Amino acid sequence: MDQDYIVFSNHIKKHTGIDLTLYKEAQMKRRLIALREKKGFETFSVFYEAMKQNNTLLEEFLDRMTINVSEFYRNPSRWEVLEKEIIPELIKDRKKLKVWSAACSTGEEPYTLSMILKKVVTSIDHSILATDLDELAIKRAKLGYYLERSLKDVPDDLKEKYFKKEGIGFKVDDVLKEKITFEKHNMLAAPFKKDFDLIVCRNVMIYFTEDAKAQLYQKFSDALRPGGILFVGSTEQIFNPKQYGLESAATFFYVKK
Repeated sequence: MDQDYIVFSNHIKKHTGIDLTLYKEAQMKRRLIALREKKGFETFSVFYEAMKQNNTLLEEFLDRMTINVSEFYRNPSRWEVLEKEIIPELIKDRKKLKVWSAACSTGEEPYTLSMILKKVVTSIDHSILATDLDELAIKRAKLGYYLERSLKDVPDDLKEKYFKKEGIGFKVDDVLKEKITFEKHNMLAAPFKKDFDLIVCRNVMIYFTEDAKAQLYQKFSDALRPGGILFVGSTEQIFNPKQYGLESAATFFYVKK
């Protein structure tokens, strides 16, 4: 057992509310050792003491431990299913569509949702809650400025309509921000809001332990209204959805029964 890392994890939980033991240890420890050594600290205990005195170092630690790898329309075929099959079913007999983009990283996912909903949901109102643990990621999401590589799967007509070239990147049109509320949220520790029609949480569950995944799937299920949909990433198929009151609706989509 690495006592230095265990004590560090306990300190981090008390100081930030983040429980490192819920993440796969080998992956997380490797990421944090690389940062610690880059900053010139030999042990986690010394690293933690430095973070207590230096907010910038603490923010960099939080940025490193959260996995901010995102792009618009990631795995485009799944978004096509959402647009053409899932959402048309969700909006039947509804007066409003309530959507949550959980672990939204730097905003590509909620802006993708916004583009799709503006196209499909024309007769009823909708809202998108976009949350992430990383405050720096949330700030970047609110800014809505992206490099070309993030937009590689955005359809040309939508890129023309919603993005403006600025310097070396592109700025999201403010119209996409109108229905999105960005908030900091630790989904491993904080309570979930309720009665969502659609929850999107993609490409983050793979970093958690099996116990943490099970807890989160149950919390997502509880946060959905009956008939609501959970949309997960392409490496995150739920093999026992009935355990959480869910059923497969399409590949990587689960409906709450």
